[in-house]
Amino acid sequence: MHTIGLDFGTSNTVAMTASMSGSAEAVTFLGDREEVTSLPSVLSFLDKGAAKAPHPEVGPWAIRQFLESFGDVRFIQSLKTFAASAAFKGTGIFGVPFDFENLMATFLTAAFERAHPQINPSQTRLVVGRPVEFAGHNPNEQLAMKRYRSAFSKLGYDDILFVMEPVGAAFSYAQSLKQDTTILVADLGGGTTDYSLMRFETSAGHMHAHPLGRGGIGIAGDTFDYRIIDNVVLPKLGKGSQYKSMGKTLDIPPNLFSNFARWHMLSIFKTSDDFKEMKKLLRWCLDPDQIELFIELVEEDQGYPLYKSVSETKAILSANEEAELIFKPLGPDFKASVARKDFESWIAPDLLKMNRALDSALERAKLSEDDIDRVFMTGGTSFVPAVRKMFADRFGAERISGGNELTSVANGLALIGARQDAADWSVAA
Repeated sequence: MHTIGLDFGTSNTVAMTASMSGSAEAVTFLGDREEVTSLPSVLSFLDKGAAKAPHPEVGPWAIRQFLESFGDVRFIQSLKTFAASAAFKGTGIFGVPFDFENLMATFLTAAFERAHPQINPSQTRLVVGRPVEFAGHNPNEQLAMKRYRSAFSKLGYDDILFVMEPVGAAFSYAQSLKQDTTILVADLGGGTTDYSLMRFETSAGHMHAHPLGRGGIGIAGDTFDYRIIDNVVLPKLGKGSQYKSMGKTLDIPPNLFSNFARWHMLSIFKTSDDFKEMKKLLRWCLDPDQIELFIELVEEDQGYPLYKSVSETKAILSANEEAELIFKPLGPDFKASVARKDFESWIAPDLLKMNRALDSALERAKLSEDDIDRVFMTGGTSFVPAVRKMFADRFGAERISGGNELTSVANGLALIGARQDAADWSVAA
């Protein structure tokens, strides 16, 4: 029996395998020209005509299919964001209906087909991470977990445990502890910020964990990307402009632009009533060129290329005071300088909400900052300087730890699955 720790993330998916001896190694996803251990959580379908089902691809191979194929391609990203949304009923892909469960199962099946070493479901315990708080407006946790269970049931696994993602990260980090420790794990990913408060104690050579509290909020790296797009890109696409109607000059509703900034929504927005309304407004717009460019970018599925450009800009800002955003679909000469101080002012309301979510988690656990021995930060958003400062200001830089930010969750999940008491670490599915 082997275990697989699966961190199905908003932006990337990572899997680790562990044997009962307690050693863990990364699962590699193989292709003809490349191999990756961090798989972009994207899915694409190539239209092969009415006689054949659309062909799915994942990760870098989905991106290549989307960018290089001459045929029609449907590109879906940040699938996890829709897990807890009752409003998302499903979508049609070249005439084939897909609900969330089928989309997730399709992604995972295609991913595991590329996995090395090969995974035999009948001989594998699958330990799946789940966020403390799911992303989205009014997230429905019960619906999300029902969808998770349904998706994984399609893969043939009988032995499945669900473990909170920050608990996986905490377990991974706790392997290095030399004494009993109270830990706050801050798992800062693409879609959610999750907090887990745990007390790790060692008795007779065995490590035990006592959960003290948890909390979180559906704000993280994707929200920060949204702030850059909203302030830098959307004004170039007509946000804030006006149109004429019945002799009056009116503002174009700003909600028509929000889906473009939330790049994972574009595959849904493209077929929405809001987009139809935008196209109807075009003839009455005072700045038709900007709105026409907006429509063109949506129809040409430019959400993912925009996301890549914005993410690269954000990454540069983590090490520099200024970064240049280049996005050629806005024009061959388009360049925008983004200052870190401006970026930090845009995300300040989000940081405040993240801080308040931490306040609530500590309060429910009846703990203060002084009770926390170590703070372990994981996930890609933990690299943002303003985020690190927020924790350093509260707990002191000397108590902040990190490392293996992109793999710690999956590593911990795999190691938990290899333990005899693995079920004690899981949550009800």
